Amino acid sequence: MISVDALAVEFSGHTLFSDVSFTINENDKIALMGKNGAGKSTMMKIIAGVQNGTRGHVRYPKEAVIAYLPQHLLTEDNTTVFDEASKAFSHVYTMRDEMDALNKQLETRTDYESDEYMKIIERVSDLGEKYYALEDVNYDAEVEKALKGLGFKQEDFTRLTNEFSGGWRMRIELAKILLKKPDLILLDEPTNHIDIESVIWLEDFLVNKANAVVVISHDKAFIDNITNRTIEVTMGRIYDYKANYSHYLQLREDRRLHQIKAYQEQQRFIADNQAFIDRFKGTFSKTNQVTSRERMLEKLEIIEVDDVDTSALKLRFPKTQRSGDYPVTVKDVSKSYDQLVVFNNANMSIARGEKVCFVGRNGEGKSTMIKAILGEIDVEGECALGHNVKVGYFAQNQAALLDEGLTVFQTVDEVAKGDIRTQIKNILGRFMFKGEDIDKKVSVLSGGEKTRLAMVKLLLEPVNLLILDEPTNHLDLKSKDVLKEALLDFDGTLILVSHDRDFLQGLSNKVFEFKDKRVIEHFETVDDFLVRNRIESLKAIDL
Repeated sequence: MISVDALAVEFSGHTLFSDVSFTINENDKIALMGKNGAGKSTMMKIIAGVQNGTRGHVRYPKEAVIAYLPQHLLTEDNTTVFDEASKAFSHVYTMRDEMDALNKQLETRTDYESDEYMKIIERVSDLGEKYYALEDVNYDAEVEKALKGLGFKQEDFTRLTNEFSGGWRMRIELAKILLKKPDLILLDEPTNHIDIESVIWLEDFLVNKANAVVVISHDKAFIDNITNRTIEVTMGRIYDYKANYSHYLQLREDRRLHQIKAYQEQQRFIADNQAFIDRFKGTFSKTNQVTSRERMLEKLEIIEVDDVDTSALKLRFPKTQRSGDYPVTVKDVSKSYDQLVVFNNANMSIARGEKVCFVGRNGEGKSTMIKAILGEIDVEGECALGHNVKVGYFAQNQAALLDEGLTVFQTVDEVAKGDIRTQIKNILGRFMFKGEDIDKKVSVLSGGEKTRLAMVKLLLEPVNLLILDEPTNHLDLKSKDVLKEALLDFDGTLILVSHDRDFLQGLSNKVFEFKDKRVIEHFETVDDFLVRNRIESLKAIDL
């Protein structure tokens, strides 16, 4: 359907990738994988037509509709949520309005034999053929379904889009993309700002309703569930696997083992020939053989082995004093903002060492409850921290609290104590701060880089109650693994809010569900909770 031919990107003497070719077929669901900086987002932008490569082409069928959702949106507008989402059908409404206007002209005109009248007739006929060939769709109902599926409530439909955060505006853009039913959907980190129910809805849509999809994501469960093909961008080239992410990892390891074997055999071959050259160079009777082997080695294409991070960094939270038996107690707590009730008469007690998960759609009160527990907002009822509790808190805006005058290294060195200080560079490396990055001032870092740095800082602070609100949004898969291992080993109390199901797996033994202004306690793992609720959630959304 869509072909990428001999694509190359070069800048400042550096080749990001070269001679990349592949096709995207109807119903392909492709995960675009690779290390940060390998060129995934650049390749997606070129396919989307928003950036040009140095060489090569992307070829589309004439009528192909390509929809692209970038990682960062900078949209600002003053339309309502519903009207903005309805722009997905603007071409339909434009046709309808033009037909209505032309038909009104025909009702009043009497110059039946004129060229102008005949042109109007032809235009109405042409528009009518296209308009009535469209599927009979209740467009308002489609918009409503998409918005509700992505977490909007009925009362949100008439609110202005500039009242919403960047994450919610991203959902509006996503709704417009899904409603257009494009031939190819390009998604760069689409799950970063949506809750678990919305991720499940999006999965179901992409698998069952979408045509071709290319996605970049660090959410392993999401890409495993939606993809049937993986294209890895590495070392300036690509490898194409007809497999989802988990299967691709196995195939990639097999490929690397073959590379290592071939590389070793080639190195032995080179060494043997070089030994012959060294031994007989200058020997008249062997001149032709020596020259032949020298030329052969000069032309030999050296086998490269894919770069793999084999470091075994393991982080542990520093030891601190033991807390009381119940680090968190919430009794009959209610919170409202003017007429908006967030939750009513909520109760929870979290015992020392428990790892619990807050789940629920965005806007149901998860982050509000965290602020209540920390005493950052006033509530009705009682929220209390237990005896000797030392809190470590990672908020979604944690990056804003960093000292912008410090360097990356200084930020971490400030909190690191003991032997861990000798590993600061390794730790920063695992969170994608390498080489000269560690000497950058915090003030010049991107939002994602600041978020990662705030996470590293938290990992080195001695705490016994850890509260994490969407900690994985800007972490790659390896960084998430480092964080997850540290949390599994953490012997304190954990409250976790996350939409990343793979990350959540195995991390909690109790779930607090925020729904319909209530907080419901479930004595089960988040895995069991999600399995039990998946079908109900999808039915409720009514795809």
